[in-house]
Amino acid sequence: MFILLLVVTLLIAIGISIAVMQAFAKPLNAILYRIIADEISAAWLKYLKFAILVVGVSSGVRVREFEKYISPSRWDKDAKVVEFTTQRWVLELYQTAIETLQGIAWMLLVFFMFALIAYVIVRIAETKMGEPKK
Repeated sequence: MFILLLVVTLLIAIGISIAVMQAFAKPLNAILYRIIADEISAAWLKYLKFAILVVGVSSGVRVREFEKYISPSRWDKDAKVVEFTTQRWVLELYQTAIETLQGIAWMLLVFFMFALIAYVIVRIAETKMGEPKK
């Protein structure tokens, strides 16, 4: 049952990460092309897509949290292994979805903050050069 939970949470995290990656592909491409305006922006876009996948899966599949299903708590001598119930499954799958989205949201927030700073710098440089782009 533990292996099944691990596989299902992995598949959910991958699915959510791919969906978010596809939803943000065009905006990320537009931002990168505007800031970099070179062929290298395509490489950065591929890297960001990869980062979304990695952050989503690593945030969503909480392997350390799954230890409670295979061994009792190390700190409590009377503790027992947590049992798999329908409620536990629903809770774990919900936490996987939320943690996946939360990890990706933090990553994208950091990216967009730096992208905004870079955009301002690009606009200032264009203004000084006298060639503002739209």
